[in-house]
Amino acid sequence: MVLGQNTIKSQALSEESLKVVDAFNALNTDEKLALLYYVYKKMGDSITPAAPTATDPELAPKLLGDFYELDNDRQLAIMREIVNREDTEYSRAYGTLKQNNQLMVWFAWAQAMGDKVVDLPNDYQATQPINDALGLVEKLDFEGQISVLRTAAENMGYTDIQPIPSQAETGKTPSL
Repeated sequence: MVLGQNTIKSQALSEESLKVVDAFNALNTDEKLALLYYVYKKMGDSITPAAPTATDPELAPKLLGDFYELDNDRQLAIMREIVNREDTEYSRAYGTLKQNNQLMVWFAWAQAMGDKVVDLPNDYQATQPINDALGLVEKLDFEGQISVLRTAAENMGYTDIQPIPSQAETGKTPSL
């Protein structure tokens, strides 16, 4: 089952952060990829993979090992599959990761763009929605930026694990 447009919105997000998440979700696949690239490129070292000590690159060998050996067209196709939550080998590998490790994947890919990872074409021009979303990200404080990136990251990749319905959704209280 592809989760499609279903997105998770963290209760911890501020109103400003929710606006950025909504702007991100409104972008098409390639615009989302470009925005992630611009966020990492423009904000450089101020945006890290969240908490480097809370990540484990060994958990993502397919995404942080095998991926680098693929040609540019295949890498781009895999990134698109992940953004679109398609049921593919790489999208499943991504979907099984926790948020910080998902952020680490995008961080590592952004750092390697133009070297071991497919880069934006030299003549690429960001669309107005990308520029608008980037402007919103830049206005957030560091915690807001990380919250937005975590939310974006967790809304990608395929998983068939369904969230546990809340009490509000079921009308039932958990029992022991």
